[in-house]
Amino acid sequence: MHGPVSASWLLVALCAATGAYCLLRMRSEVEEQRRAAGGEALMGFGMAAMAVPAAVFSPPRWAWPVYAAVFAVAALRALWAARTGPHHLHHLVGTSAMVYMSLVMASVSGAHHVHGAAGAAPVTGVLLLYFAGYVLLAGARLVPAAAATGPVTAATGPAAVRWGDRPELSRACRLSMGIAMVAMLLTM
Repeated sequence: MHGPVSASWLLVALCAATGAYCLLRMRSEVEEQRRAAGGEALMGFGMAAMAVPAAVFSPPRWAWPVYAAVFAVAALRALWAARTGPHHLHHLVGTSAMVYMSLVMASVSGAHHVHGAAGAAPVTGVLLLYFAGYVLLAGARLVPAAAATGPVTAATGPAAVRWGDRPELSRACRLSMGIAMVAMLLTM
């Protein structure tokens, strides 16, 4: 990723923390929650690895096609899951964006002063519009969800919802990954 080193490290920290929380969510008793959390953990850690400043670590040229292959498999999995409901389409767009960014990075990995591949601007623009819209929508959905859960009372008890199953935390996780995706696409 090209950009300021401090911003890159903040992005690495955000994505790694999100990936770690998603790993905790994989302990849920709800199968669909576990499946979604696994895909989101892969995205979080993949984005963290991709955001490491090039001045610190520049992956070998062969690493980018490997990233693309891993996320292509995840995109196929999301495509297969999308037949059960439209909420999987966001995972498909996210994993496809990771494939796209990996391929662009593979094409420019030898040139240090190039900020994108020829013809990449329209795709980057469409992805930026999608993720900016997603961030705005997810942020708007997060505010009422936090207010609707309300405080923990004696009637609900502290064990009413497990920490990894809290809907507002999973929404915040998705929101932070959406913000990170916008930041990464801006540097393309």
